[in-house]
Formats: sequence, C-alpha cells, structure tokens
Amino acid sequence: MSNANVLTLIGALLAGYFLLGLPVAGTFLAAFGPALKIIAILTVLIFAVVLIYKGFLEILGKR
Repeated sequence: MSNANVLTLIGALLAGYFLLGLPVAGTFLAAFGPALKIIAILTVLIFAVVLIYKGFLEILGKR
C-alpha cells in the first residue's frame, strides 16, 4: 500500500473526527446538526475499519 493511499485514509478519518466536533449552533447548518453527527460517526468508523483491514493485509503480506 502506498504512502499516499494511507495518508488519504488518515485524512478522511481526521476529517470525520473534526466534523464530529464542529459547532453548528447558531449557523445556517444548525438544522443539519443531527445529520452531520451521523455522517461524521459513519466516516470515522468506516475509515478506521478500512485502515485496520489494510494494516492486517500488510502484516500478513497479502496486498
């Protein structure tokens, strides 16, 4: 797995994490607050699982 691919996955994971803590109260995005939380949680979970899966494949030597 290339470093660029890993960095992209880590970047997406961090984006989901920061989206989770994004304060939207008092903005036009306040109506989408619950949906943004769900999207952020799913993003973090999905990219964390993909990183763990890719790591296991790399450890086992099955690229």
